Parts: sequence; C-alpha cells; structure tokens
Amino acid sequence: MKNDEYKSLSQPSKEVLFKDKGSKFFGYAFPVQNENDIENALEQLKSQHHKARHFCYAWQLGKTYETYKANDDGEPNNSAGMPIYGQLQSFEITNCLIVVVRYFGGTKLGVGGLISAYKTTAKMALENANIQTHTIDKQIQITCEYDMMNEVMRLVKELDLNIIEQDLKIRCQFIISIRQKDFDKVKSLFEQVYGLELKTLE
Repeated sequence: MKNDEYKSLSQPSKEVLFKDKGSKFFGYAFPVQNENDIENALEQLKSQHHKARHFCYAWQLGKTYETYKANDDGEPNNSAGMPIYGQLQSFEITNCLIVVVRYFGGTKLGVGGLISAYKTTAKMALENANIQTHTIDKQIQITCEYDMMNEVMRLVKELDLNIIEQDLKIRCQFIISIRQKDFDKVKSLFEQVYGLELKTLE
C-alpha cells in the first residue's frame, strides 16, 4: 500500500459461517463512515440473531487508519476482538466493521480455539467482500478570466486530473482533485501560469 492510498468495502459482505465443536460463528463485514453507522449495523445484527450470546467485533475508521476499536463482548480477554482486528490489519482495510456472532455449541473451545475461530471467521468475511482501493486526494480551487480557460484545461488534460466542479459565470472557477503525493508538483505547475488565482481547499 502506498501512503496516499486506502482500502475499503463497496458494500456489505455476504454472511459467512464457521463451525467448531458445535459452536457456530457467523461473520459479517460492513462499510462504515462513523460510529453511528457501527451502532446501526450492530443493532441490525442483534435483532437478526436475538438468541446469540456473543457479538464480537472490530472496526477501523479514517483514510489514514487512525481510529480503531476491538470488543470481546464477554469472551475471554483478547480472544475475539483482537483476532478480528488483526484481519482488518492483514487486509489493510479501513472504514470497515467486522462482526462475528457466536452461538455456543455446548463444548468450550479454550482461548486458543476461540482466537482461531474468530480470526478464521473474520478472514472469511473479508474474502467474501468487495474491496476497493482509493487514493487520498486534495483539492485546489482555480479562478481565472475566460481567456485563460484553455490553458487550465490543457494542464488538466496533460496531468490527467479530475475536475470536481466548474463555474463559468463572470469568471471561470474550477475545483480540481489532485492525488496527495502529486499535489505540490501539480500546484507549482499551475502557479507558474500567470493570471491564475489558486486556493488550496481543506
């Protein structure tokens, strides 16, 4: 993974099932943007599996993978949430929630067995998901007179940039998306064109 890329899910994964000594582990992966999305997904699963005893999960948020949480939900310490989180790290996924719902089958699996079961189920859920790679982009606003528009469009085409918005009223205004790693180089090319007003957008 390059440092200006991140991976996420395009849609929820299909349900997967892992069995061990009578226990059933149902695995799910959801694309999420915030903790509200996470709560909603958990509530949905709890109503779907109202007889299950454990809803263990891990999530990761942010384009730079900055926030995460793992929850064992009553299983022995670090036997469920962290093995699930380990798969988020292994697949390099963010803005994602993985939940493993366990139905106890009557035979204890031991901590080693639980770690293996939760890890395997989380891995199966991600293997069944549609994973997409995205770039981290920054935006720049360019304002100019009409006679400079062709020059702006030439650079946009040459540098293969995306125009997010354009407003061609009294003056021309463009909002252009630039990949983070190329931003300084591209910005300086526009700065060299006399008559353009540039503004970096947060």
